[in-house]
Amino acid sequence: MRTLDYIGLNKKEVVPVVEELQKLLADVQIFYTNLRGFHWNIKGKQFFMLHEKYEEIYDQINDMADEIAERILMLGHTPLNNYSDYIKISEIKEISDLSGCEETLESTLDAFKILMLRERKVLELAGKIEDEVTVAMMSDYLREQEKTVWMLVATLEK
Repeated sequence: MRTLDYIGLNKKEVVPVVEELQKLLADVQIFYTNLRGFHWNIKGKQFFMLHEKYEEIYDQINDMADEIAERILMLGHTPLNNYSDYIKISEIKEISDLSGCEETLESTLDAFKILMLRERKVLELAGKIEDEVTVAMMSDYLREQEKTVWMLVATLEK
């Protein structure tokens, strides 16, 4: 908790933010694993484009996981680091046996919807305690993800 003394946030007030960040971390980790599976197993006419796109997205999601875990540490807590914990609290569920272009795109969009709802919740809670760093992180994630969602939706249109 010593870091909080220097950055000016109250240790009790950060608890709800950290709890939501832990859930976001779990969602991100499960989503990452799903994206790796899509990248490896994708089939169909859009194989080349989606194979590359899923790699790009999972790289971004992997970076996000690291940033979220580090923010949890800065807020004086320990990030979850076991998939058994992630599975218990993630709203995004593990997916296997998807390889079609349309179904993997739909699953990816569903996961982004969950992430963005969670990020908006974190943003709201962080804003209430003037945790501007967490607010900025969530805003950055939302900006990038909304653009990605727009592009994926356009890919699905016929």
